[in-house]
Amino acid sequence: METPNEPGPGPVEPDLTEHNVEAALYQLYFDPDMERKNVAQKWLTQTQASAQAWQFCWLLLRPDKIPEVQFFGASTLHIKISHHWSDLPSEQHDNLRMQLLAHILHFSSGPKMVLTRLCVALASMALNLIPQAWSQPVADMVRAFQPQKPDPEDGSDAKTSQDPQAHCLALLELLTVLPEEFQSSRLARDRRAQLRDALIGEWAVVCTVLQQLLQSQDSSCQVKEKVLRCLSSWVSLDVPLGESQELVQDCFSELSNSELFDTAVETIVNAISQPDCQRYTNALLSLMPLVLGLFDQLKTAVEDRDMETSHGICRIAVALGETHCRVLLEHLDHWRDYLALVNMILFCTGIPGHYPVNETTSSLTLTFWYTLQDDILSFEEDKQAVYLQVYRPVYFQLVDVLLHKSHYPSEEEYASWSSDDKEQFRIYRVDISDTLMYVYEMLGAELLSNLYDKLGRHLMNPQQSAVWQDTEALLFGFQSIAETIDVNYSDVIPGLIGLIPRINISNVMLADTVMYTIGSLAEWLADHPVMLGGILPMVLRGLGKAELSVSSISTLKRICRECRHDIGPYAQDILTVSQDVLVKDVHKSSQCMWLMQALGFLLSALPTEEVLGRLHLLITPHIQQLDAQAHEEPNATNKQSIIHILGLLSSLFSTLDMNRCADSSEGAARLTPSQDAQNPVVIVLQQVFSLIQTILSKWLHDSEVVEAVCAVFDKSVRTLLYDFGPMVAQLSKMLGQIYSSFPQASALDLTSQLVHIFAEEEHHMLNIRSLVIVLTSTTFSIFQQGPREHPDIAESFLHLHAQILKRSSDLYQFDQLDVKTLFYCGILSIKFPETPTVKAACHFFTEFLCHCKDIPSLGDVLQKDGKLLTEAVLQGIGGGSSRSLTEHFSDVLLSLNRHCPVLLSEWLTETLQTPGFPSAHVSSEQKHTFTQQILREQTNKHQMKATVKEFSLLCRGLQGSGYSEF
Repeated sequence: METPNEPGPGPVEPDLTEHNVEAALYQLYFDPDMERKNVAQKWLTQTQASAQAWQFCWLLLRPDKIPEVQFFGASTLHIKISHHWSDLPSEQHDNLRMQLLAHILHFSSGPKMVLTRLCVALASMALNLIPQAWSQPVADMVRAFQPQKPDPEDGSDAKTSQDPQAHCLALLELLTVLPEEFQSSRLARDRRAQLRDALIGEWAVVCTVLQQLLQSQDSSCQVKEKVLRCLSSWVSLDVPLGESQELVQDCFSELSNSELFDTAVETIVNAISQPDCQRYTNALLSLMPLVLGLFDQLKTAVEDRDMETSHGICRIAVALGETHCRVLLEHLDHWRDYLALVNMILFCTGIPGHYPVNETTSSLTLTFWYTLQDDILSFEEDKQAVYLQVYRPVYFQLVDVLLHKSHYPSEEEYASWSSDDKEQFRIYRVDISDTLMYVYEMLGAELLSNLYDKLGRHLMNPQQSAVWQDTEALLFGFQSIAETIDVNYSDVIPGLIGLIPRINISNVMLADTVMYTIGSLAEWLADHPVMLGGILPMVLRGLGKAELSVSSISTLKRICRECRHDIGPYAQDILTVSQDVLVKDVHKSSQCMWLMQALGFLLSALPTEEVLGRLHLLITPHIQQLDAQAHEEPNATNKQSIIHILGLLSSLFSTLDMNRCADSSEGAARLTPSQDAQNPVVIVLQQVFSLIQTILSKWLHDSEVVEAVCAVFDKSVRTLLYDFGPMVAQLSKMLGQIYSSFPQASALDLTSQLVHIFAEEEHHMLNIRSLVIVLTSTTFSIFQQGPREHPDIAESFLHLHAQILKRSSDLYQFDQLDVKTLFYCGILSIKFPETPTVKAACHFFTEFLCHCKDIPSLGDVLQKDGKLLTEAVLQGIGGGSSRSLTEHFSDVLLSLNRHCPVLLSEWLTETLQTPGFPSAHVSSEQKHTFTQQILREQTNKHQMKATVKEFSLLCRGLQGSGYSEF
């Protein structure tokens, strides 16, 4: 091919010669040195952006070049057209188009990667020219690829000069990438709509070509596959199904060809999944017999264990049934056809085999059942009654199918499964559980009665009950529904509770489900406490087995929480078994924490005079162990044991709430200090306080141990609220000592809780004030030495001071608190790269600004240094911080404008006058507009957020890009 007349402005500079580019490509592809590869790649990327690339790209496409070089040439051409189109004079457009077509024809026989890039380049060019400069690109492309008669004068042979199949495949490649390039291009909304309309306007030409090729006896499998892919590409534009239904129907004939099956499925699914298809009801109805006609092929595939075929046909059935459910339902004259389709999908749901080992198809159907039910229940009452009469029997069948699909395999087979298969099966059962819960909305109480009758018959029949999977599946069905539906009024639950103790728990999977089923009925048991005696022994037996750890402990926790007012008679049994499994280390650490939470609920419900004694019995073995380890030399083993025991205490104290009223809901508590005897938890904490101090003396530099210690008090104060008061003085002193010796964020977080609860208690405030002064002074030292290594401390410190400002701003009236230094700490923190720290700083400043008028020291600092805050916030908005933080920065600006608008106006004006600040992407006019928008807004948080977000995008050069949506 000749190249002198290829389009492109400007001469080639010396360093961008064909030779240099080719040498760099050889270095990129073949040099083993990664550093040299990276240098070459960077240089080549720069060359593609140069004006000279319009010239050298053609040189790289010559026939004597290796495919890698030709590919780079074609890619460069695409980059120039898609990103630098405005560089090319309009008078060169026709020449470029002809050259591209000529090169595509030349490369039609390969290499494929070069052909594809050239096709993408021409597609990109078409998108730049449609419709004004190139009104019918598709028709022109099709015309250009028509077979040409050989010229007898140039001596060429038709066989050597043309390969009709190669040209046909090249045309199909070009037609395929045109919609794909449109979809991947970033375009303004109006331009996208204009191009879509123009392309759809040429669909008739494409459709004719594709139909001729698909129906032709001469078309090879390769051509037909390309036709199918091309159709898939075009349907993404929402081309009218009414104009393409015959072509889509032709695709069904290719499902019998094993070579084309997968591609045909993908094409059909894409074609009928377009929402716009609903406008063409007759076209959809015309496809229904074709889909139903696949049922025999589906059944044969299932019998032959041909998973690929059954999977593909199922996808087609679901695509039609789910995407167009309502439209097809509404055509009552075709109700039998749609019912047949629903039954076909039900067959797919029940495909034999265990998911995901023997089949992977059934999961595709689950969302269909949601859609069908939603659409049926959305009809008006009369119409709904008709549909329910038809489809309720189908849904009862569906329940049977789903329960059968939830069956575990035999224990031997299950043991052979990989961990990934087991996890996928677990998720699959969760999906089935969700579906059953949803189906209950349609079938109601009759569903529970149905399950109960089957379970009763099953357990009464010795032969059937030996099949543990059936029992497990029926209980799984009950549990799925009871987990989220209020079954308190169901008349079958008493019978179910009576049946459960009759179940022979023969293996772990069945036992697990029994436990979870009991747990799901905890609220019902709370209303029927007489049934607890028959069910609790099963739970306590499960508690002693490590393999039932999660299910038995979570069930006991639910029972202790929901039934706490009636569980007293069983307290001794529960405590005895629990103490035994805790001492014997039957369960993992995390499950032991759950168990302690359960026991906290249990102890909370006992008579006050009993609690302390039982509490001592429960924790004494652990306290003794903790004492022994506290006096050992620190090592990794006893560290984990110490953290574990402290975790047990934290978990217990998080739920042991003596003040929870009998008629209160969980979490409700008295909000005034108790006048009664000291809380048992406080007594225990006072008794172990010296032991905890001993632990801290040895482990003060270990953040995990300190965090575990703080958690014991944090959980206690959150639960006890004002009853924690007797501990405030000694805890405050200890926290000050901990933090002064070795600052840790957990001490700051615990102090925040003390401030939150006791901010208005005068007799505690002296201790808390002294603690805050110590913590603040120590943190100032950290900031002076360099806080960058301690973002967690900076975060917790600012949260603490935000809490103080919110709950007890009087603390700032004392001279010991250096407000100016505190302000500077906030300024430093707002520039941290860690998002949580910046959020904390913004929260602090928002609270700070609310008090700048009523606390003189705050107002003085703001007046002197508010410009620094404004500058730091603008820097973050302008790109110094993550875009996710713009909302928090906008809160600070809103607060500034609300409390000191005149000063903010000065600070914004002065700060934004600096050239290039906060970004070189924004002009002086844009900064002025931003300033005016900010100063106008003092109340509307949403509007301020939108203004700041828009300015942040401008600063980052992202305005109008696809990123602006995120």
